[in-house]
Order: sequence, then C-alpha cells, then structure tokens
Amino acid sequence: MTWLLGIEDTCVYPPARFDMAPLDEHELTEHNLRWREDLDSVRGLGASALRYGVNWPLVHTAPGTFEWSVLDERLRYAAGDLGLTVIADLVHYGTPTWLEGSFADPGYPAAIAEFAAAFAGRYRGLVEHLTPLNEPVTTASFCGLRGVWPPALSGWTGWTTVALSIVEGIRRSIAAARVANPDVVIVHVEASAIYTATEPDLEAHAELLRAIGALPTELLLGRVDSDHPMHGWLLEQGADAVALAGFLREVPAIDLLGVNYYPDLTPRDLVPVAGSVEQIAVNHWAAGLRDRLAWFAERYAVPMLVTETSIEGTEAVRADWLADSARAVLDLRNSGLDIRGYTWWPLLDFVDWSYASGGRNVEEFLLDPTGGERTAKAEVFADVSAGKTAFLRRMGLLALEEQPDGRLVRVQTAAAPVFRDLAARVAEADHVG
Repeated sequence: MTWLLGIEDTCVYPPARFDMAPLDEHELTEHNLRWREDLDSVRGLGASALRYGVNWPLVHTAPGTFEWSVLDERLRYAAGDLGLTVIADLVHYGTPTWLEGSFADPGYPAAIAEFAAAFAGRYRGLVEHLTPLNEPVTTASFCGLRGVWPPALSGWTGWTTVALSIVEGIRRSIAAARVANPDVVIVHVEASAIYTATEPDLEAHAELLRAIGALPTELLLGRVDSDHPMHGWLLEQGADAVALAGFLREVPAIDLLGVNYYPDLTPRDLVPVAGSVEQIAVNHWAAGLRDRLAWFAERYAVPMLVTETSIEGTEAVRADWLADSARAVLDLRNSGLDIRGYTWWPLLDFVDWSYASGGRNVEEFLLDPTGGERTAKAEVFADVSAGKTAFLRRMGLLALEEQPDGRLVRVQTAAAPVFRDLAARVAEADHVG
C-alpha cells in the first residue's frame, strides 16, 4: 500500500469585483519560499507519494499561454530527485482570473481541458497521476450554493450550474489528458459525506444531502439517466435535459477513486437553528471512515485510496487518529477491499479559508450551534488583525509556529514519527507478502 502526504493547495484568485482576498495556501504557509524543505520532509517522513496542487490560476496566464517555470523546478525535484510519485491536483477550488465567469463561464470546460492536455503532455514520464478537480461536491457548494468563492452563485440552482460545468470540465480534461499521455492515471477525488437527521421530519432533507453528495460522481460515470432518482431534481434546478443526456455518452473511465474523510468534519448532524436546518459537525472516528470506504467500494467497484484524512487537535489526538484510521484502512484492505493508498492531509498546518473572507466562517457547518440566529447568519472564525496564528488549522504532521516577525517555522509533531513508523512497517509487510 502506498503512503502519501499532501500539501494544502487551495488556490483562489478572485476577479477584482469579488469581495475577498486571494486565498493561496502555498503563499500563506510560506511553501512558496520553503518548498524544497517541505518536499524533503515528505520523503523524510517515509511517504513514497505526494498529492500536490499545481496552481492552475497562476500557471494558465491566458488562453493558450502558460508559465511553467515554477512547476518545472518543483515537480522535477519531487518526482525526479526525490523519486516521489506525484498526484497532480489540477484544480483546487480556483480558476484563472481571465475566466470571468469562473466555473460557470461557458468557456470553463474547454479552458481546463486545454490546461489538462498541456500539463499531461509536458510532464509525461515524470508526473503520470492526475486529479482533474478536487472535491466536485465541495466546489459546487462553495462556488455555486453558498456564494463564498467565484462565481459566487447561490441556491440549488447555482449549485447545479457549477456542478454540471465542473463535471463537463472533468470529462473533457480526462479525454484531453489521455490523448496527450496515453499512460496517464486518472485519480478522481471526492469528499465523503455522512448526514444524520436529529429529528424525524429532517430525514427527507438528510436524504437529499446524501444524494447530492454522490451526484457529481454519478454524473461523471454516466449514471444519471432519466430513471436516476436525482434526474428530475436536476431538471427542477434548471439543468438542461440535452446537457444531462450528454453525460451518458463517451463516459470516461477513472483509474483510482480518492475518498476524503475527516472524522470530526465529514459526519454532520442536521438540527433546526433559528428557523432553518443547519449542519453540526460531529465525530464518528474510524467507524465513519470504514462506513464510507465500504460504501464507495460497493457503489463504484473502482480501486480506491484515502486521498485526505487528518484531525484538528493536540499532537496526541493527531497521533491517535493516524494510528486508528490506518488500522481501519488496513483491516478493510485485508478483508478484500481494493484500497491502494493512505494520505495524511496536510503535511503542514494550514491557514483557515476564512482568512480571505475577513475572518467570517465560510464552512457549511456551524462553529457554535448554541448561538441561534446570530451564529447562523454572521459567524466569525477569528480576528484577521491577530495574524495567522488564530487561523492556523492544527492538522499537520509538521506544525507551523508563527514568529514575532511573522515567519512560520516548521516543527515536527508527535504524529510525525507515527506516520513514518507505519509507512515503514506496512512497506516491509508488503515486501514480505
């Protein structure tokens, strides 16, 4: 089994008309300055593979124009010098600013396909694994349902607009990448979801959210025909029947299915708050991970890997989750599930996404469910004047410690040697087996 690390790579550069600052995790975490040290840490911690974002908004500077110099240096070091298998994350929530309508722009599918072809061709033989777009369901939520990031649409109609566009973009990206590099390995990565109704009359809403959580993958794999339970719902939200029929033709194949799961974030209880239904994050620990991996395996029968997992908290909590989640994955693998890898995401603590939105909570779930209407409508994560420390999400194997001058020093946590030991032990067992 492959042991992977990921470097948080959210890259959203909004057009000027949007009321948010750029959200570039490589910049915020100083990875842009210390990328060589960070990549050395990936290898030093025993990982043989890396999920890595390629900053599409910064590389694809205009239609047909690319600036490859930064990626050339980093990818050749990671894959060439260090020998890491790199899974390139082509889109991680942001689009180039010249794409005025972002994910809802009519030119989006062609634009991302152009980038996928250019990337796959340029790095053929060096980077063979591609993720066309990270977490389609989360992208559609932030960009189409709740108006957090461009194109800042809202409501289920907005969600549907963004979801259909990004799925079409994934379809075209896969086709274009396979032409540019017939050996490319497509890793489709999606967020897992667990919704529990706390009251009987919320069960229908929970069931809708469960179905929506699977919908982008269902569309991608050509499963949403006229008999699909969500077909009528999509039409009600403004989907074009001809466009839906198009997803049934030339259905792409994916080589690996990546599942993202966080024990304290993925499971959500639905509760009534201030006259609406809100999501409260709860902790299902390893039972939730087992449940989701088993569900994906039964539903899609595609080789899988855990592409993101970690937990926020003390070093001891992170070490415990690492040990328990790895045990769950290995148990499932030994029982017959085709699980190829385990990814701790992220290598480094990262800066909460609310940092780019003036400290406002941008998540789907509430931070304080007891706050009533005030919390539900205007929840604040932290004060941006306090620096980055207040926004650092303590989820990395390497902690970021903010210095008086603002620099972020990397400090190994107690979870780091646990990862290294597990990776070595499993590699040895695989070798003996």
